[in-house]
Amino acid sequence: MEAEGMSEIPDEYFASVFTKNVKDTMKVEEALAVASTDFECGSNGQAHRTADFGSSRLIVRRRARFTIIVHFAGRPYQPGQDQISVIVETGPAPSEKSGTKVQFPLSTSFDEAKWNASVINSDGKQLSLSICSPANAKIGLHALKLLCTAQGQSTLLALGTFILLFNPWCPGDAVFLDNENQRGEYVLNDQGLIYQGSNKSIRHIAWNYGQFEDGILDICLKVLDNSLNYRKNPDEDCSQRHDPAYISRIVAAMVNSNDDNGVVRGNWGPDYSNGVRPTRWNGSIIILRQWSKLGCQPVRFGQCWVFAAVACTVLRCLGIATRTITNFNSAHDVNEDMRIDSFVDENGKSVRKSGDSIWNFHCWVESWMRRPDLKPDYDGWQVLDPTPQEKSEGIYCCGPASVKAIKNGNVNLKFDTPFVFAEVNADYVSWLLYKDGTKKQIGVNHRLIGSKISTKAVGSDEREDITHNYKYAEGAKEEREVFAKAKMKDKLVEEPQRKLILNLKVTEGIMNGADFEVVAVLKNQISVVRKYRLAMLAQTILYNGQPIQECGILRQIKIAIGPHEEKRIPLQILYSNYFRTLGETNQILILAMVKDDVAKETYFTRRVITLQNPSLQIKILGEPMQYRKLTVEIGFINPMRGNLYDGKFLVEGAGLTDEQTIPCPVKIGPNQEIKLRVHFTPQKSGLRKLAVHFDCNELKVVKGFLNINVRPMER
Repeated sequence: MEAEGMSEIPDEYFASVFTKNVKDTMKVEEALAVASTDFECGSNGQAHRTADFGSSRLIVRRRARFTIIVHFAGRPYQPGQDQISVIVETGPAPSEKSGTKVQFPLSTSFDEAKWNASVINSDGKQLSLSICSPANAKIGLHALKLLCTAQGQSTLLALGTFILLFNPWCPGDAVFLDNENQRGEYVLNDQGLIYQGSNKSIRHIAWNYGQFEDGILDICLKVLDNSLNYRKNPDEDCSQRHDPAYISRIVAAMVNSNDDNGVVRGNWGPDYSNGVRPTRWNGSIIILRQWSKLGCQPVRFGQCWVFAAVACTVLRCLGIATRTITNFNSAHDVNEDMRIDSFVDENGKSVRKSGDSIWNFHCWVESWMRRPDLKPDYDGWQVLDPTPQEKSEGIYCCGPASVKAIKNGNVNLKFDTPFVFAEVNADYVSWLLYKDGTKKQIGVNHRLIGSKISTKAVGSDEREDITHNYKYAEGAKEEREVFAKAKMKDKLVEEPQRKLILNLKVTEGIMNGADFEVVAVLKNQISVVRKYRLAMLAQTILYNGQPIQECGILRQIKIAIGPHEEKRIPLQILYSNYFRTLGETNQILILAMVKDDVAKETYFTRRVITLQNPSLQIKILGEPMQYRKLTVEIGFINPMRGNLYDGKFLVEGAGLTDEQTIPCPVKIGPNQEIKLRVHFTPQKSGLRKLAVHFDCNELKVVKGFLNINVRPMER
């Protein structure tokens, strides 16, 4: 009996349905399947200059071809029947609209402006492909897939992932740098030097950038993925990752922790409890790994050179040519009036009345890129400053600001050009602050700010002075035009002839632990006798100019100076007065003020003294060879007057060894020499730097380094 509403279905129908299902099943069974993908990481890494990252994954650069081999499982690949397209995706929600997903067929033509792929070889069981990205592709982690269509059925085959980086070797890439030696230094060199001290006493420390060390590339990509921009709109953020100006600005914001889960928290002392003193770091590797291990919580603590060096690591890792810069007598202009106001009271003591300051040195980075958002003349080096000083568009970052724009006084250009211009060009204006709160300008120095701007030279450990990149020569016609353009007309006014020249003299190379004297030199410039009152003050300071404590004072004394006569007045600075409050950068500020009560004139000058720490003796025992154990001996002599306690050495070298800590004897007596040995196995050949840091109760920043030329492993 038939069910109600049902009619008899003929047997032919069931037969046809069964046949169709079998055919469909056969189609599914006959679909292409991938057994494995050979990304040829070794050969691709060599061709793309990414071999130093290792050979376990595919890491390539924009607009450079790479090859892969796809091994199929099951039926062979049939070029006549299988239509293959390549799909490349990046970001958490890839889309063609945002440019984070592209799909393109295999082709024999080559279009530089688009992703493309061509067949190198095919024997059915495997397919060799040559793939190339455009010069403006998004950088970062990408998924690679094949879409295979056969007999009307499409199959999506996942091949794996690869990382795409900027390409400074490619003329079409916005980061192209047309100098092989500079590319080697600013992209591939994983170690370097950073300059510190003062403009009259420049010293350097070795730094391990370590961009090729295990895990660092993934951490650098994680830095991008933790930015405020990414968290706000991941798709929009990833869509802009073709632009080095955008990426570099993200890095400048993310290296400090002021607005986000940035890498390093700033602390300018003197209390570093619950963290690490900034001077203790030898490189970026530990900092970046610790940030990642802590769940992207800030590493404590850093100061300007740490921020700059970590940013340099990230940017070099991503493929942007970058170098660390030090500006001596660097202005921090809070109110953007292009001048630094400094106040002293009637006794010559410094008074904190303005937010402005002079940093004895300040570090930032320069990155090389084209700037299509600016005039063509402003391509090249761009200033990026990750140290949190002032906000830029509501966030603590600075740049990219064109160095050429800074030099030419075009302070209206983005990003943060006025701030950087002031760092190297602001006027230093001295004020005398009276007891009743009134003030009197007692001096202006047009030349103090922005001195001996320094970076490591290409291919050597020499210092390169690049001040000329930022400023025209004093008195040059172009200099005056720049100041007029930047609305610094005060710079164009010549200072009046002074009746007295006041200078501070000190012997160079004063050792930490020694007593010394500073001499005030007064020279009468006129033909009559003048009577003056001189006051001098010495105080320990932090490197950013903040005072710690007085360590020497010369109260006002009366001096009579004959016509064109010169007199020298010494101020004794005793170790017993400065050792307890000496900052980690060993800097003491000397202030001198001279008053002429008859002429109602006041003269003022300043000088920063950087005391020298003892040196370390580092030597190799044996011949350095890759993958063979090496011994290095470190020697140290205590130059201090008392015993040193709690000493330890920190040793680190990119490609040589992760950080090792070696404790010292319980105490090191005065003039006592100690020697100890450290053992490690170099992992990379070539010229490497071993950085050594010594720490104890009274000496906090004793640093040294040794260049070690490691021979390749014998085969």
